[in-house]
Amino acid sequence: MLWFADHASQKSTKIVSRKAAGGFKLISCHPLRGHLSEDLGTSPRTKDLAGHRDVCICYKLPVASVPNLTLVFKIPQAGPTSTDGRCGISYPFAMLTKCIDRYTCQRMEDCIDLNDFQISTGYSIDTTGLVCCWPSEDVLAYFCISHLDMFRSKRVLELGSGYGLAGLAIAASSDACEVVISDGNPQVVDYIQRNISVNAGAFGNTKVKSMTLHWNEEPASDILNSFDIIVASDCTFFKEFHESLARIVKSLLKYSEGSEAIFLSPKRGDSLDKFLENIMEAGLQYELVEKYDSRVWNLHQNFLEGRDTSWPNYLKDHCYPLLVKITHHEPEQPCHLSL
Repeated sequence: MLWFADHASQKSTKIVSRKAAGGFKLISCHPLRGHLSEDLGTSPRTKDLAGHRDVCICYKLPVASVPNLTLVFKIPQAGPTSTDGRCGISYPFAMLTKCIDRYTCQRMEDCIDLNDFQISTGYSIDTTGLVCCWPSEDVLAYFCISHLDMFRSKRVLELGSGYGLAGLAIAASSDACEVVISDGNPQVVDYIQRNISVNAGAFGNTKVKSMTLHWNEEPASDILNSFDIIVASDCTFFKEFHESLARIVKSLLKYSEGSEAIFLSPKRGDSLDKFLENIMEAGLQYELVEKYDSRVWNLHQNFLEGRDTSWPNYLKDHCYPLLVKITHHEPEQPCHLSL
């Protein structure tokens, strides 16, 4: 059964990422020559990271007076099975730069090992959060820092956050009261916490924390309907998670004016449509927006029409994230009869 789960997970990861060989690259980034030598904290799962090298990428947010963000990524140490030695521990910086470029625009073929799949199977979760920083995450981060007013004094949750770029960008750029960056994969949450620790000085008065959140489990009572804003990117591919994802949004989104969930996801066949059906069945309402940012739309058009060839296998259905705004139904107003 373990082999079957491993094989199925690898197949799913290849399917979900087969068109992620490029990116919008809305937030400039570059690898750092030095690696973190200070103790960033440990956890009971530290041993799960043994044999892997952590590489740092610096993100320059397009917001005045906001410090750069440093994200720690998981890259496997080169071994005898690495035919091209990608990301080997003795690699020169130039080759490491190429490796990091792959991390920020496409999946890493050999980033996930058997232990990752064992954890994935044990928690009934996928491993996509470890694979790379997905193109939709970059778009989500850019969209959020282009609409900072919506986060002022708000409690914000990022779902399925992977390495946490969007949540960290919100925390560093906005005046949010609190930002909670969550994922269901405990390995991913370890990296989220490390990224929070690395960037602690960038958050000002905003509280930032990581959280392990399984969509198919009942959330703790103290967080029920407590978040003003929920954000997520490319979390709707796996149809088996649709019902639980819709349910977790309904359970955690606050019942108040202005509270909403912001999802950015490609259509990916009928996957997004099926998720939106679950949203309605959960008693929520949504608005679907195709053209939500002029810069993102122009990049999309250039990729689609071949004017920009940096994303050669670009397909709208798999690559262009649509904006979904999810809210609770407005309560019905009492009817007053005039006598």
